[in-house]
Amino acid sequence: MTTRPRLSRSIPFWGLIAGSAAAVGFGAWLTIDKISVMTSTLTDGSATGVEVYAGQAWALFGAVIAGAGLVGLVAALALGAARSLVAPKVDVVETITWQDEAEPVETDAASETPAAPADTAAADTAAASQNDVAASADQPITR
Repeated sequence: MTTRPRLSRSIPFWGLIAGSAAAVGFGAWLTIDKISVMTSTLTDGSATGVEVYAGQAWALFGAVIAGAGLVGLVAALALGAARSLVAPKVDVVETITWQDEAEPVETDAASETPAAPADTAAADTAAASQNDVAASADQPITR
């Protein structure tokens, strides 16, 4: 099972939102600019065919771009809503117990100190025999 990143960390999702917002902004600017130029030139009587007829086409083009941006924002909203409804199902494999399960330490009844494990006793015996060999090496050899 692969895990997908959350939607808030998805680069394509944020690209959709940014691109849609940019399209809405550019389309709105283009439409408003061309309509305001047409309005001002028509009211003062200095309008030319380029400003009137081409301005209408440019305003329509800007409106289409703004509409596409709005569709992208609605798609991002729908994607976010769908993603929140479809949550990955998690299977509980093992219940976690929050208690310390430390191994009990054996103690000598006489000394109340922890008893050494068998491995440590064997290592101590080997170290003692090495110390005996080292001590006998300091003594002169007699025959």
